[in-house]
Amino acid sequence: MGREAVHVTTWQDEASATVPRALLVHGTMSWGTDCFRAQRPLAGGFRLELMDRRGFGDSPDIERADYEVDAEDIAELLGTGAHLVGYSYGAAGAMIAAARRPEAVHSLTLIEPSVLRVAEEVPAVREALVRIRAAFGEEREPMSPEEYLRHSTEDYGLPLPEFTPHLLRAAASAMAERVVWDAEIPLTPLARADYPKLVLNGTWDTAHPEYRAFIGEAMTACGEFIAERIGARLVRIPGADHLPHRDQPEEVNRLLAEAWA
Repeated sequence: MGREAVHVTTWQDEASATVPRALLVHGTMSWGTDCFRAQRPLAGGFRLELMDRRGFGDSPDIERADYEVDAEDIAELLGTGAHLVGYSYGAAGAMIAAARRPEAVHSLTLIEPSVLRVAEEVPAVREALVRIRAAFGEEREPMSPEEYLRHSTEDYGLPLPEFTPHLLRAAASAMAERVVWDAEIPLTPLARADYPKLVLNGTWDTAHPEYRAFIGEAMTACGEFIAERIGARLVRIPGADHLPHRDQPEEVNRLLAEAWA
């Protein structure tokens, strides 16, 4: 007997069966409809399929969320073919799935990919990895989901979100998930693939200084490195940090529609 399927929310305004499919994979401490709520207008011309990773949203529980497990789910959900979008943690599973099933990927978009290890040769990334491994290492004190949310937001000048059941579940899963910054991602198969590729990063110009110093510079450097290595178009979004698709949705939606066309 196969494992229980993940939950997928579909947004599609056009009833035609020929509308292009786009599979969107969220990051950590979120879920499909929350992460990509600003992309809802794209359902006017595309079939948006918003996956909830295991342990998040309405998908089944998992002892430890894992980008390799995500990749298996994504590869299955691609079916006979779809445009693929991965944000932050979700970019790891999307990249692995795209490398395994290039024939099923119509285009690949990576938004703020958090797979820092692949770009560790870049000084800004290498220095950030030292900070991240120290801040989120095995020696940290146990904490509740509420404490984790405070640590992940207020410590970096970000607003504290409302503690909804879905968010608390997402925080609990995030605390236990396999860390994404040390993921080993195969870039060569992605470079060889002939589907269109797009990497989107915020410029981080409006981010809180502590947040930008801790991770922002490394994220932009990582995005640039990945784009160059896999032959992707790199676009930096002004006025955005780690959430360009939420900070500047009109521009990101325009770029997504252009890629999917």
